[in-house]
Amino acid sequence: MILRHDETCGEAGFTLLEVVCIVAIVALIAAVALPAMPRGASRAQFYAVATAAAALLKADRVAAMRGGETVSTAIDPIGHVIRSGSGGRVVTAPPDIAFSALLAESCGGRDAGSTISFFPSGLSCGGTISLSRLGETLEVRVAWLTGGVEIVPKKTF
Repeated sequence: MILRHDETCGEAGFTLLEVVCIVAIVALIAAVALPAMPRGASRAQFYAVATAAAALLKADRVAAMRGGETVSTAIDPIGHVIRSGSGGRVVTAPPDIAFSALLAESCGGRDAGSTISFFPSGLSCGGTISLSRLGETLEVRVAWLTGGVEIVPKKTF
């Protein structure tokens, strides 16, 4: 049996209309799905949270020294919140940034709870706030002796 050319070869490929329809469907799905996807904190946002936390702690230390009375900064690791004891400022870390704190059990003869206290002398109870994202960790450290605040990258092995 001999086949003719028109019987063996059909048209191959897609029409322009079919391609446009597929592109439109993909664009529609992307427009609906992308806003619903959770977005994580960028590296810049991660560093901004650590910097804002350090700035808030430094401001509370200065307020204690200028005001002549103890100022306590509240730390809430579960809510990812640091609340100023002097001005009502709040720093909130996004949920995708792991947040933990190492705080003193007692300070100045009283239970410290979940706070870092700064005294009029410049001293503090000290503590460390640890922020982690995608294998990178920053620690916001408050020295108990000097009350100084610093951001230190923590090496993970």
